[in-house]
Amino acid sequence: MLLESPLLLVFPAMMAFAGSMDMLTMTIPNRVSLILIAAFLIAAPVTGMTMEQFGWHLASFGLILSCTIAMFALGWMGGGDAKLIAVGALWVGFETLPLFLTNIAVFGGLLAVFILGFRAIPITGLPLPNWAHRLHQSGGGIPYGLAIAGAALLVYPHTIWFGSLGS
Repeated sequence: MLLESPLLLVFPAMMAFAGSMDMLTMTIPNRVSLILIAAFLIAAPVTGMTMEQFGWHLASFGLILSCTIAMFALGWMGGGDAKLIAVGALWVGFETLPLFLTNIAVFGGLLAVFILGFRAIPITGLPLPNWAHRLHQSGGGIPYGLAIAGAALLVYPHTIWFGSLGS
């Protein structure tokens, strides 16, 4: 229990960091995905994950990475978003993957509506930070990492990881 509790905080902390970075810079650093993969590989045996469960989590990662890389190649999403969804799938596994993906879609839609509404408001002369001005620019991107992070944080308590905390 001494080691596993801090390990299990890596996922929500890195997801929150990724969402914040995407909002502020429209970039999700590669180190986020690498840290999450490394933490998963350490946390899985420490928390007593079975080989079967481990395999299903890896399969979830592979499936979603394949889909999101294809979406990136088609220009439908950013590369950081593609990797973040895939490492999210690695942590949530197949059992909660539908909930994770559904929440990404809902939060992403709400985020898009909010940003489009924000862009419709005149802000000339307002003392806003640079990132807010960037988000306000018509035709600019939407920091979808916020939606991914929000979905991950909402779904995480429903994953296998929380069962290991009680033992």
